[in-house]
Amino acid sequence: MEAFFARIGRGIINFFGELGQLIILLVNIIRYFPRIIRDRRLTLEQMAVVGSDSLPLVLLIGAFTGAIAALQATNLFAKFNLIGIARPFIGGSISTVVFTELTPVLTALVIAGRVGGAIAAQIGTMQVSEQIDALEMMAIDKDRYLAMPRVAAALMMMPALAVFSNLIALIGAFLLTSLKFDFTATLFFDSVQRFFSLQEIGVSLFKSFFFGGLTALIGCHIGFSTSGGAEGVGNSTVRSFTLSAAAILIWDAIFGYLL
Repeated sequence: MEAFFARIGRGIINFFGELGQLIILLVNIIRYFPRIIRDRRLTLEQMAVVGSDSLPLVLLIGAFTGAIAALQATNLFAKFNLIGIARPFIGGSISTVVFTELTPVLTALVIAGRVGGAIAAQIGTMQVSEQIDALEMMAIDKDRYLAMPRVAAALMMMPALAVFSNLIALIGAFLLTSLKFDFTATLFFDSVQRFFSLQEIGVSLFKSFFFGGLTALIGCHIGFSTSGGAEGVGNSTVRSFTLSAAAILIWDAIFGYLL
Protein backbone atom coordinates (compact mmCIF):
# COMPACT_ATOMS: atom_id res chain seq x y z
CA MET A 1 0.00 0.00 0.00
CA GLU A 2 2.82 2.38 0.87
CA ALA A 3 4.49 1.71 -2.50
CA PHE A 4 1.18 2.38 -4.26
CA PHE A 5 0.74 5.83 -2.71
CA ALA A 6 4.44 6.58 -3.24
CA ARG A 7 4.01 5.86 -6.94
CA ILE A 8 0.96 8.13 -7.10
CA GLY A 9 2.89 10.87 -5.32
CA ARG A 10 5.83 10.59 -7.71
CA GLY A 11 3.44 10.74 -10.64
CA ILE A 12 1.81 13.91 -9.32
CA ILE A 13 5.19 15.53 -8.63
CA ASN A 14 6.46 14.60 -12.10
CA PHE A 15 3.27 15.95 -13.70
CA PHE A 16 3.54 19.35 -12.05
CA GLY A 17 7.29 19.45 -12.68
CA GLU A 18 6.75 18.85 -16.39
CA LEU A 19 3.88 21.34 -16.46
CA GLY A 20 6.17 23.94 -14.93
CA GLN A 21 8.82 23.26 -17.58
CA LEU A 22 6.17 23.69 -20.30
CA ILE A 23 5.08 27.01 -18.84
CA ILE A 24 8.68 28.25 -18.60
CA LEU A 25 9.29 27.24 -22.23
CA LEU A 26 6.09 29.01 -23.30
CA VAL A 27 7.11 32.21 -21.50
CA ASN A 28 10.54 32.13 -23.16
CA ILE A 29 8.96 31.59 -26.59
CA ILE A 30 6.50 34.47 -26.11
CA ARG A 31 9.43 36.65 -25.05
CA TYR A 32 11.09 36.01 -28.41
CA PHE A 33 7.99 36.62 -30.57
CA PRO A 34 9.10 40.22 -31.34
CA ARG A 35 12.09 38.67 -33.16
CA ILE A 36 9.90 36.88 -35.71
CA ILE A 37 10.70 39.42 -38.42
CA ARG A 38 14.43 39.19 -37.75
CA ASP A 39 14.25 35.37 -37.70
CA ARG A 40 11.78 35.21 -40.59
CA ARG A 41 13.87 32.69 -42.54
CA LEU A 42 13.62 30.15 -39.74
CA THR A 43 9.91 30.85 -39.30
CA LEU A 44 9.14 30.61 -43.02
CA GLU A 45 10.90 27.25 -43.24
CA GLN A 46 8.73 25.89 -40.45
CA MET A 47 5.59 27.45 -41.95
CA ALA A 48 6.25 25.45 -45.11
CA VAL A 49 6.58 22.25 -43.08
CA VAL A 50 3.40 22.86 -41.08
CA GLY A 51 1.38 24.41 -43.90
CA SER A 52 2.06 23.54 -47.53
CA ASP A 53 3.73 20.18 -46.81
CA SER A 54 0.79 19.09 -44.65
CA LEU A 55 -1.96 20.45 -46.92
CA PRO A 56 -2.52 17.33 -49.11
CA LEU A 57 -3.02 15.11 -46.07
CA VAL A 58 -5.27 17.68 -44.39
CA LEU A 59 -7.42 17.96 -47.54
CA LEU A 60 -7.74 14.18 -47.76
CA ILE A 61 -8.77 13.91 -44.11
CA GLY A 62 -11.14 16.88 -44.48
CA ALA A 63 -12.93 15.42 -47.51
CA PHE A 64 -13.63 12.12 -45.80
CA THR A 65 -14.51 13.89 -42.55
CA GLY A 66 -17.28 15.79 -44.32
CA ALA A 67 -18.47 12.71 -46.16
CA ILE A 68 -18.60 10.61 -42.98
CA ALA A 69 -20.39 13.38 -41.06
CA ALA A 70 -22.97 13.62 -43.85
CA LEU A 71 -23.36 9.84 -43.98
CA GLN A 72 -24.01 9.56 -40.25
CA ALA A 73 -26.40 12.52 -40.18
CA THR A 74 -28.48 11.33 -43.13
CA ASN A 75 -28.52 7.71 -41.94
CA LEU A 76 -29.75 8.83 -38.54
CA PHE A 77 -32.65 10.78 -40.03
CA ALA A 78 -33.40 8.02 -42.52
CA LYS A 79 -33.51 5.45 -39.71
CA PHE A 80 -36.49 7.26 -38.19
CA ASN A 81 -38.05 8.15 -41.58
CA LEU A 82 -37.35 11.85 -41.03
CA ILE A 83 -35.10 12.50 -44.01
CA GLY A 84 -37.86 14.33 -45.87
CA ILE A 85 -38.53 16.67 -42.95
CA ALA A 86 -34.84 17.17 -42.22
CA ARG A 87 -33.70 17.88 -45.79
CA PRO A 88 -33.79 21.71 -45.36
CA PHE A 89 -31.63 21.42 -42.22
CA ILE A 90 -29.08 18.77 -43.25
CA GLY A 91 -26.53 21.18 -44.73
CA GLY A 92 -26.66 23.54 -41.77
CA SER A 93 -26.36 20.78 -39.17
CA ILE A 94 -23.42 19.18 -40.98
CA SER A 95 -21.59 22.50 -41.34
CA THR A 96 -22.03 23.24 -37.63
CA VAL A 97 -20.53 19.90 -36.59
CA VAL A 98 -17.74 20.14 -39.17
CA PHE A 99 -16.76 23.72 -38.34
CA THR A 100 -16.90 23.57 -34.56
CA GLU A 101 -15.72 20.04 -33.80
CA LEU A 102 -14.57 17.68 -36.52
CA THR A 103 -12.12 19.63 -38.66
CA PRO A 104 -10.34 21.50 -35.81
CA VAL A 105 -9.83 18.30 -33.81
CA LEU A 106 -8.99 15.93 -36.68
CA THR A 107 -6.70 18.47 -38.35
CA ALA A 108 -4.92 19.00 -35.02
CA LEU A 109 -4.51 15.25 -34.54
CA VAL A 110 -3.05 14.92 -38.05
CA ILE A 111 -0.60 17.76 -37.34
CA ALA A 112 0.23 16.23 -33.95
CA GLY A 113 1.23 13.00 -35.66
CA ARG A 114 2.99 14.50 -38.66
CA VAL A 115 4.51 17.73 -37.33
CA GLY A 116 4.55 17.31 -33.54
CA GLY A 117 6.34 13.99 -33.78
CA ALA A 118 8.78 15.40 -36.33
CA ILE A 119 9.57 18.36 -34.06
CA ALA A 120 10.28 16.03 -31.14
CA ALA A 121 12.44 13.79 -33.34
CA GLN A 122 14.44 16.68 -34.85
CA ILE A 123 15.12 18.46 -31.58
CA GLY A 124 15.62 15.16 -29.76
CA THR A 125 18.27 14.12 -32.27
CA MET A 126 20.03 17.44 -31.77
CA GLN A 127 19.83 16.95 -28.01
CA VAL A 128 21.35 13.46 -27.90
CA SER A 129 24.01 14.36 -30.48
CA GLU A 130 25.01 17.42 -28.40
CA GLN A 131 24.19 19.89 -31.17
CA ILE A 132 22.11 21.92 -28.72
CA ASP A 133 25.11 22.09 -26.39
CA ALA A 134 27.09 23.45 -29.36
CA LEU A 135 24.43 26.14 -29.90
CA GLU A 136 24.70 27.18 -26.27
CA MET A 137 28.49 27.30 -26.60
CA MET A 138 27.96 29.83 -29.42
CA ALA A 139 25.60 31.86 -27.17
CA ILE A 140 22.55 30.93 -29.28
CA ASP A 141 19.43 30.48 -27.17
CA LYS A 142 17.78 27.18 -28.15
CA ASP A 143 14.34 28.57 -27.30
CA ARG A 144 14.79 31.38 -29.80
CA TYR A 145 16.52 29.40 -32.53
CA LEU A 146 14.59 26.13 -32.35
CA ALA A 147 11.35 26.51 -30.38
CA MET A 148 10.04 29.97 -31.27
CA PRO A 149 9.97 29.50 -35.09
CA ARG A 150 8.19 26.13 -34.77
CA VAL A 151 5.54 27.38 -32.35
CA ALA A 152 5.00 30.59 -34.31
CA ALA A 153 4.65 28.63 -37.57
CA ALA A 154 2.09 26.27 -36.02
CA LEU A 155 0.11 29.19 -34.59
CA MET A 156 -0.07 30.91 -37.97
CA MET A 157 -0.60 27.94 -40.26
CA MET A 158 -3.09 25.83 -38.32
CA PRO A 159 -6.01 28.28 -38.79
CA ALA A 160 -5.21 28.39 -42.53
CA LEU A 161 -5.24 24.59 -42.69
CA ALA A 162 -8.57 24.60 -40.83
CA VAL A 163 -10.10 26.91 -43.46
CA PHE A 164 -9.08 24.57 -46.29
CA SER A 165 -10.25 21.56 -44.29
CA ASN A 166 -13.65 23.19 -43.66
CA LEU A 167 -14.17 23.97 -47.33
CA ILE A 168 -13.20 20.53 -48.59
CA ALA A 169 -15.28 18.90 -45.84
CA LEU A 170 -18.38 20.76 -47.02
CA ILE A 171 -17.70 19.67 -50.59
CA GLY A 172 -17.28 16.06 -49.44
CA ALA A 173 -20.53 16.26 -47.46
CA PHE A 174 -22.41 17.68 -50.43
CA LEU A 175 -21.10 15.01 -52.81
CA LEU A 176 -22.20 12.21 -50.51
CA THR A 177 -25.67 13.65 -49.87
CA SER A 178 -26.16 14.33 -53.57
CA LEU A 179 -25.16 10.80 -54.55
CA LYS A 180 -27.09 8.99 -51.84
CA PHE A 181 -30.15 11.19 -51.26
CA ASP A 182 -30.31 13.33 -54.44
CA PHE A 183 -29.55 16.62 -52.71
CA THR A 184 -29.06 19.54 -55.07
CA ALA A 185 -26.34 22.11 -54.61
CA THR A 186 -29.00 24.79 -54.07
CA LEU A 187 -30.73 22.81 -51.32
CA PHE A 188 -27.54 21.84 -49.50
CA PHE A 189 -25.66 25.14 -49.61
CA ASP A 190 -28.81 27.20 -49.02
CA SER A 191 -29.21 25.30 -45.76
CA VAL A 192 -25.56 26.01 -44.90
CA GLN A 193 -26.04 29.71 -45.66
CA ARG A 194 -29.31 30.08 -43.72
CA PHE A 195 -27.97 28.46 -40.56
CA PHE A 196 -24.42 29.75 -40.90
CA SER A 197 -22.97 31.67 -37.97
CA LEU A 198 -19.74 33.64 -37.79
CA GLN A 199 -19.31 32.26 -34.29
CA GLU A 200 -18.82 28.80 -35.79
CA ILE A 201 -15.92 30.06 -37.92
CA GLY A 202 -14.50 31.86 -34.90
CA VAL A 203 -14.64 28.71 -32.78
CA SER A 204 -13.00 26.69 -35.55
CA LEU A 205 -10.14 29.17 -36.02
CA PHE A 206 -9.61 29.65 -32.29
CA LYS A 207 -9.44 25.90 -31.64
CA SER A 208 -7.05 25.40 -34.55
CA PHE A 209 -4.84 28.26 -33.36
CA PHE A 210 -4.73 26.89 -29.82
CA PHE A 211 -4.24 23.25 -30.81
CA GLY A 212 -1.46 24.13 -33.25
CA GLY A 213 0.51 26.07 -30.67
CA LEU A 214 -0.06 23.37 -28.06
CA THR A 215 1.18 20.62 -30.38
CA ALA A 216 4.36 22.49 -31.32
CA LEU A 217 5.02 23.47 -27.70
CA ILE A 218 4.74 19.87 -26.51
CA GLY A 219 6.94 18.66 -29.37
CA CYS A 220 9.66 21.18 -28.48
CA HIS A 221 9.49 20.35 -24.78
CA ILE A 222 9.71 16.60 -25.38
CA GLY A 223 12.60 17.14 -27.81
CA PHE A 224 14.60 19.21 -25.33
CA SER A 225 14.17 16.55 -22.62
CA THR A 226 15.23 13.63 -24.86
CA SER A 227 17.98 11.32 -23.66
CA GLY A 228 19.18 7.79 -24.37
CA GLY A 229 20.39 7.93 -27.96
CA ALA A 230 18.38 6.62 -30.91
CA GLU A 231 15.99 4.70 -28.67
CA GLY A 232 15.30 7.86 -26.69
CA VAL A 233 14.51 9.77 -29.89
CA GLY A 234 12.00 7.11 -30.90
CA ASN A 235 10.39 7.19 -27.47
CA SER A 236 10.19 10.98 -27.60
CA THR A 237 8.44 10.88 -30.98
CA VAL A 238 5.78 8.50 -29.68
CA ARG A 239 5.44 10.42 -26.40
CA SER A 240 5.03 13.72 -28.22
CA PHE A 241 2.12 12.42 -30.29
CA THR A 242 0.52 10.69 -27.30
CA LEU A 243 0.64 13.76 -25.07
CA SER A 244 -0.44 16.09 -27.88
CA ALA A 245 -3.41 13.92 -28.82
CA ALA A 246 -4.50 13.60 -25.19
CA ALA A 247 -4.13 17.36 -24.61
CA ILE A 248 -6.11 18.16 -27.77
CA LEU A 249 -9.02 15.95 -26.78
CA ILE A 250 -9.03 17.18 -23.17
CA TRP A 251 -9.00 20.83 -24.20
CA ASP A 252 -11.64 20.18 -26.86
CA ALA A 253 -13.93 18.81 -24.15
CA ILE A 254 -13.23 21.90 -22.02
CA PHE A 255 -13.94 24.24 -24.93
CA GLY A 256 -17.11 22.31 -25.72
CA TYR A 257 -18.35 23.09 -22.22
CA LEU A 258 -17.21 26.72 -22.17
CA LEU A 259 -17.88 27.93 -25.74
